[in-house]
Amino acid sequence: MAAVVAQSHHIFGLRTGVRNNLLFFDEQTVIFPSGNNCVRYNIDQKWQRFIPGTERSHSMQALAISANRRYLAVAERGEKGTITVYDLQHEQSRKRKVLTGGEVAVQEFVCMAFSPDSKYLLGQAGGPEWTLFYWVWEKHKVMATVKTTSTGPISQVSFNPQDNTQICVSGNGVFKLFRYAEGALKQSNAVKETQNILSHAWMSEERVIAGTETGRLLVFESGDLRWEMSVTSKASTQEAERRTEKKSEDAPSVPASLPRVTAITAYSKGFACSAGPGTVCLFEKTEEKDNYRRTREIKIPPDPCSNEPSQAEQQEITTLCISPSEETLATSTDRGQLYHITLSSAEMSKGEQAQFEFLSHSFHSSVITGLSICMRKPLIATCSLDHSVRIWNFETNALELYKEFQEELYSVALHPSGLFIVVGFSDKIRLMNLLTDDIRTFKEFTVRGCRECAFSHGGHMFAAVNGNVIHIYSTTTFNSILNLKGHNGKVRSIAWSADDSHLVSCGMDGAVYEWNTLSGKRESESVLKSCSYTGVALSPETKSIFAVGSDCTLKEIHDCQILREVVSDDVLYTTIAMTHSGRALFTGTAIGTVRAIKYPLPLQKEWTEYQAHSAPITKMVVTFDDQYLLTVSEDGCLLIWKIIDKEGWGLKRDKEMTYAEEILITKSDLEEKNQIMLELKTRVEELKMENEYQLRLKDMTYNEKIKDLTEKFTQQMESLRTENKVLKTETEKQEVVHHEALIEVMERHSKEQQDLESTNNQKLMLEYEKHQELQLKSQQMQESYEEKLRQLEDSKVRALEEITQFYEAKIQEKVLTLGQCQDESWQQVREFEEMTKQMEEDTDRELQDIRVKYERKLREEKETNLRLKGETGVMKKKFSSLQREIDDRNVEIEKLKVEQQKLLAFIKSLEKDILGLKRGIQESHLTIQDKDKLIYDLKKKNQELEKFKFVLDYTVKDLKSKIEPRENDIKELKGQIQEVRDVEALVQKFKTDLHNCVGFIQEPKKLKESIRNLYERYVQQSDVVEMVGGVGVDTDIQREYSRQREHLEKNVASLKKKLANETEVHQAVKVKMMKENVFLIKEINDLRKELMVVRAQVHDYEIQVGLNKKNKPKSNRDIRMTASAGTATRLEEEAERIIQLQRLELQRLRQEVQGQSRTLTPPTPSASTKLPALTA
Repeated sequence: MAAVVAQSHHIFGLRTGVRNNLLFFDEQTVIFPSGNNCVRYNIDQKWQRFIPGTERSHSMQALAISANRRYLAVAERGEKGTITVYDLQHEQSRKRKVLTGGEVAVQEFVCMAFSPDSKYLLGQAGGPEWTLFYWVWEKHKVMATVKTTSTGPISQVSFNPQDNTQICVSGNGVFKLFRYAEGALKQSNAVKETQNILSHAWMSEERVIAGTETGRLLVFESGDLRWEMSVTSKASTQEAERRTEKKSEDAPSVPASLPRVTAITAYSKGFACSAGPGTVCLFEKTEEKDNYRRTREIKIPPDPCSNEPSQAEQQEITTLCISPSEETLATSTDRGQLYHITLSSAEMSKGEQAQFEFLSHSFHSSVITGLSICMRKPLIATCSLDHSVRIWNFETNALELYKEFQEELYSVALHPSGLFIVVGFSDKIRLMNLLTDDIRTFKEFTVRGCRECAFSHGGHMFAAVNGNVIHIYSTTTFNSILNLKGHNGKVRSIAWSADDSHLVSCGMDGAVYEWNTLSGKRESESVLKSCSYTGVALSPETKSIFAVGSDCTLKEIHDCQILREVVSDDVLYTTIAMTHSGRALFTGTAIGTVRAIKYPLPLQKEWTEYQAHSAPITKMVVTFDDQYLLTVSEDGCLLIWKIIDKEGWGLKRDKEMTYAEEILITKSDLEEKNQIMLELKTRVEELKMENEYQLRLKDMTYNEKIKDLTEKFTQQMESLRTENKVLKTETEKQEVVHHEALIEVMERHSKEQQDLESTNNQKLMLEYEKHQELQLKSQQMQESYEEKLRQLEDSKVRALEEITQFYEAKIQEKVLTLGQCQDESWQQVREFEEMTKQMEEDTDRELQDIRVKYERKLREEKETNLRLKGETGVMKKKFSSLQREIDDRNVEIEKLKVEQQKLLAFIKSLEKDILGLKRGIQESHLTIQDKDKLIYDLKKKNQELEKFKFVLDYTVKDLKSKIEPRENDIKELKGQIQEVRDVEALVQKFKTDLHNCVGFIQEPKKLKESIRNLYERYVQQSDVVEMVGGVGVDTDIQREYSRQREHLEKNVASLKKKLANETEVHQAVKVKMMKENVFLIKEINDLRKELMVVRAQVHDYEIQVGLNKKNKPKSNRDIRMTASAGTATRLEEEAERIIQLQRLELQRLRQEVQGQSRTLTPPTPSASTKLPALTA
């Protein structure tokens, strides 16, 4: 026996196709089938207990639990159908009984049911007999059997919840009630149903509700159809007769899109039933006529991780069950998912859509094709044909992450760090990041149909299989390092050595190769063409290779030689794994079992076999610390095994080892989360402020209310106190009155009691005297009756003697008559014997005649039978030969179809690649042409803008040269005007000071002093000298100054007007020139386009001439080539001539513009010109 033991630890997945595959054991524990086990799962604490299936069973068909939740019945299909009953109260769920059909050949049991007292069990056998068995299961005794139908399948059987003897059976066109009586099951109803009834449930002792394939709910009472309703609308009550009449008159056609009622379960308020894909409806009983009203609708929510979230809503409900306290409703679907909802929450959310939640996690719904683990984290990666990748945690037994894609997934590999995965799709492989809440692609490799991929132990390389070629890529540079070619068939399994220096591969060609990953060379090989290998594993020291394949053996290969072989007893091994301690090997089989074999391999067949899956195991991995074994299968389940070493060896996990907690997150996601956190913090602060404000308001309102209430209550208390005082006084008065009345009553009562005692004593004396008299009378009567009895006894004795004498005489007479009758009977017997002899002789003669006649007929019939048997034998031989030929042809047709499908798929994939490449080439050509056109347009625009810039620069320079002298003149005039203004200000100031001096005209001293101040302020020494030298000229200068000032001011005004007019005229001319330039540029562009078209036509002509070289003689070709060359040269000369004319026209226009600008510019006065002399 193996020293290493595997124990079932946890399983992810649900086995579909099992009737009633979800049951409540108690309020927190459910039971469901997974793999080849039944699992007891605690919803709150997340633990699992396993009930393994029967060995060599082909499939699990149905489950049933007893009413007291103690017994579980499991129906399995094998060589013959069996039902196994387990005791759930036992810690290991001990097997109690195994029930079979006995002498009746039963292949399977499709559905079961326990009786209300859990003593009886129903088992419905499958077709073609469809026999129903009624057991006392604890005694293994069949009480009765009955054939329920002869055509359609039976969907459900059940007991009446109040009666062990009444049974309901429903199916396709079947709704029957049976009652057990007198050792047999007898049908008690006469309803003939034509609808396909998928489910039913007992609502009471007489009422059954059934659901049909067309979305109708049928209500039966005492076996008769009372009314029906639609699951999609409110109940419509009708009598059975009216319903049949309406059907016969109208005959409505039922649409195919109506929801299927696949499951119904009853509870105290009503019942729950499925109502189409992903929908469950709750119905509650109403008070009027015992009808039912639909109250709630519960739906399966869309899956946010799916590429099509609405697909989850399209799952079909297969099973419904309610917990014992009716708190939780759980359901299973046809895609292997489990959901539940709390009924109280569903009833509370009246305005919102109630939705199910996952019971544990989301499971795979199809074949699991890939399995991988990592070293730094307790993670498991799986991929499946349901287009999903899932990341599990084997320490917390939880689903960490999952994502669905559009393509099918064939393989998966998890990086040793647990931060990246490689996934093989149908058209490529993708390297992806494992983020906190997403699986995101960041690199793709063109490896088609990758069925196997694996990271090296160091994580710096990964290998991917494409058919018979193994590609090795670098994880850091993403470059292809090696392509390992050598297999002639598809590679089915690869394994890295511990130091990543070697890679071992096995394939369908029967070859096992060991490759050097540094040089790419094949270092060892072992080829066995009679075996197609499916799995390979390496020993820890990389000295031995273990391989399994189609020859049902386990091989140990050492130095290119098969060292040992272990035969598997005709069970096909599909995969293999070895512990890192090298102590044990684990193999997966095609029947879903796991075998543990110790190492070194034993000479005899020694292994331990465990029931694991219900389909072939596809992948198997042992964790790096040898703590867990992981297996996946075609049944879509992931099973985690706990590895226990009985001798304590090999468990190499370091006690202080802790897994990494690092995660990947993108910068954008982190910033987004931080932003969300900031927004939430601000929102929390706002809510805090708002709540504080609301609390303050409530405190104020409550304080006011408390004040009002206290005042009110104080007033009421005072009023009550006054009332209490009044009542106390009244009670005291009443007590006094009652005390007096009580004294009077007591006195009256004592008097009446004395009177009654006296009267009663007198009556007693009278009665006593009567009693004595009656005693005397009774004694006398007893004596008289005793005398009468003695007399009667004497008379009776005498009468008895007389009667005996009379009957004895009669008996003697009867004896005489009996003798006479016996003589007569003997006479009749003799006569009868004579009659019988004569009759026998007559019958013998008739029989002889009849026998001769029928023997003749029998011989004739035998001869005809022999002749027909010969003919039938010949026809049978012909038929069998034709049937064999037809089968052979069908096989050949199937093979050809499969090959055709493969070739079509290959052709389609190639066509897709060709279309993709053509599309890429066309897109690249288009982008190149677009970019060339864009560059050419930009160059043209640049040239036009340069020309326009040149023209504008020229005009700007010209205008600047015209404006500068005028600005200089204006500056000089402004300076003169400023001087005049200063003089005027001085004169004005002098006038004010002089006016102030005039104010002192009556005070000579102050007047003198003020005049002296005026003189000191306004008269300088130089002014005194000038005044002395030219006193006579002062007036003339002043006059001349004013005249010159007026003249200059007029000149400045006229120049300003001229400048404004000239700028307006120049602006109009400039706009006109710009328009003409734009028009000319457009014409040039049009001419260029025409030139390009002409050149393209010339190029096309040249291409046509080149194509027609082979079909036409040389002379004609030369003539056409010369002609095309001549036309091309003529076109080019004409284009050059047009361009030259356009250039000359542009030069002429530029000259005209320059001439107009010269004529328009007015003569500016130079700075050196002087004004004319002033005349007196």
